[in-house]
Amino acid sequence: MNHYPLTLFFDSYCPVCSAEMKELAKLDTAGNLRFEDIHVEDFSTRFPHIDPVAANKIMHGLYADGSLIYGLDVAHQSWRAVGQKRWLGLLRMPVMRWFSDLGYLFFARYRYTISYVLTGQRRCEPCAKIGAESCALVEQTETQKR
Repeated sequence: MNHYPLTLFFDSYCPVCSAEMKELAKLDTAGNLRFEDIHVEDFSTRFPHIDPVAANKIMHGLYADGSLIYGLDVAHQSWRAVGQKRWLGLLRMPVMRWFSDLGYLFFARYRYTISYVLTGQRRCEPCAKIGAESCALVEQTETQKR
């Protein structure tokens, strides 16, 4: 069964999260991924079955067959879709899964502070809202809508 495309629901206000989505978009030459910003105005209208508050706490992914995945499972499957970071599969093994999920939940909760430490930017406006038409993620998202 082909699960693709995999739709990733992400927090565009998180600099680290946005950077990861841009990298995935660049590597996704097969078109296996779709990117949806949970902060866009029409999000709840287009995805009424996805709670944006819950998706802001833990990343959500939606397979083509309608099944949902969460957290590091989304990261693992999205990098797998582009043929990169195969080592993430180790984090999904039974004992490692428990520890890595705790680490993910810590990151998710403190992602703005962690982003500040890593990038010097705590929160950012989505590139679409600041007029960065050259943003790779905006370009791919716009192409998907056509």
